[in-house]
Amino acid sequence: MNFIIVTGMSGAGKSSAIKFFEDMGYYCVDNLPPTLITNFAELIAPQEEKLSKVVLGIDIRGGVLFSDLFSSLHDLKSCGHTYEIVYFDCSDQELIKRYKETRRLHPLARSERVEEGIQREREILKEMRSKAHHIIDTSYMLPKDTKEVLFKIYSEKKAFNSLMVTILSFGFKYGMPIDADLVYDVRFAPNPYYIPEMRPYTGNDEIVKNYVMQFEVTQTFVAKLKDMISFLMPNYMQEGKNQLVIGIGCTGGKHRSVTIANALCKFLQDEGHTVIIQHRDIDKDSKRGK
Repeated sequence: MNFIIVTGMSGAGKSSAIKFFEDMGYYCVDNLPPTLITNFAELIAPQEEKLSKVVLGIDIRGGVLFSDLFSSLHDLKSCGHTYEIVYFDCSDQELIKRYKETRRLHPLARSERVEEGIQREREILKEMRSKAHHIIDTSYMLPKDTKEVLFKIYSEKKAFNSLMVTILSFGFKYGMPIDADLVYDVRFAPNPYYIPEMRPYTGNDEIVKNYVMQFEVTQTFVAKLKDMISFLMPNYMQEGKNQLVIGIGCTGGKHRSVTIANALCKFLQDEGHTVIIQHRDIDKDSKRGK
């Protein structure tokens, strides 16, 4: 019998993932104490034909019992079962934001600051993360994005390289994204803002897209950008990087950066990569240069 172990940082999206697995027909058990894994496997073994797809949600809520996980997984394998670990991760900044929005307490910070609980949890889960078969970073992901990734892995059976790419368009006048790994300044491209009939539109609209992409300088840049990212990605993957944030910036984040970010996103998606795109400043002040 094959088991999928869903684990990772509290608040990173494990519960949503388990719900998705249930929708796909998996038999799911959340927050199972690690010491009971082998007992559970023995219990359902007679029903293997009906329960061939089993997901176990294991996380820090098990407290000290979490330390028994590795020995339990070893015993599981010794009994002839197989397993793979799906680890959900997320940036500290985003986790803090999520806890503040939901007003929930971190399981390791009942009477302390959330930040302290997150750091303690990272230390405890360090070894688990290093042994994971799939690492899914949800820092920039919505629940639907998580479902898309899991669907590719377990339904479409597509190869998953664990490198999540986020393309983020932004406006320099609103500040650079502090978590971007790569930042490209596209303010050299002709600006649609100075064409009155285009000013109200964004890079998501055909009128702006066609204007920006008609220039040779833009076409050359996009071609070179695609080539550079294609070169970098396999090297990042080889080094074990699992999250790549690419910032594309223009003056206001409404026209040029959006157009070029969309072009890069389509290219990477066509190449089979999992890509999330966000236009950070697209809806901000429309009365100033973009």
